[in-house]
Amino acid sequence: MTETSDLVEALARCDEETVLRLVRERLAANVPANQILAECNQGMIELGNRFSRDECFIPDLMFGGMIMKRVTDELAPILERSAVRDTGGARPKALIGTVQYDVHDIGKDIVVMMLRGSGFDVVDLGVDVPPEKFVHAIRQHQPSVVGMSLLLTTCYSSVTATMDAIRRAGLRDKIAVMVGGAAASDLLSKAAGCDFYGKTAVDGLHFACKVVGLELKR
Repeated sequence: MTETSDLVEALARCDEETVLRLVRERLAANVPANQILAECNQGMIELGNRFSRDECFIPDLMFGGMIMKRVTDELAPILERSAVRDTGGARPKALIGTVQYDVHDIGKDIVVMMLRGSGFDVVDLGVDVPPEKFVHAIRQHQPSVVGMSLLLTTCYSSVTATMDAIRRAGLRDKIAVMVGGAAASDLLSKAAGCDFYGKTAVDGLHFACKVVGLELKR
């Protein structure tokens, strides 16, 4: 995408003014909306890669997600009219929530923004999500990936309870489960029976993309 790298770079720099200007210039030049969205998705991926290399910080990820939301809000009517999506079909689906008894959402929200910015249809269950709500949402939305977030070590049992509920409902084999957040660990992931522990939002993004077969450029 060398001929359009200015938009990718602008989003990776969190340059909101330039991103919106370039998006509108492309629309005026009749560039397909799904192609513009794909460029912005790549910009979000590059932003995540820079975060992984300690070249930017959590506020940058959050601001990048806010810019991406403005872009998608602007492109949504065009995409709906043309019935075209950036993936060429149904978008991969992910479901995520902060586990029961934990009301922290910053880390969860970053993962949600990263996933949406990379082309996922994300169902955000919010915070303090009981196991039964996870189960109901999995049945309703049939996601490929489920994410659980926690900041409090006192909520370890909520992760285990959620995994137990998913197994009892007969849904475990239908999904890939990742867990993350300040209180999460590889040990917790393995003990609860999750598939993946993500130390950062970018780790979670790469796992989710691997599950659904999306390739992220590094």
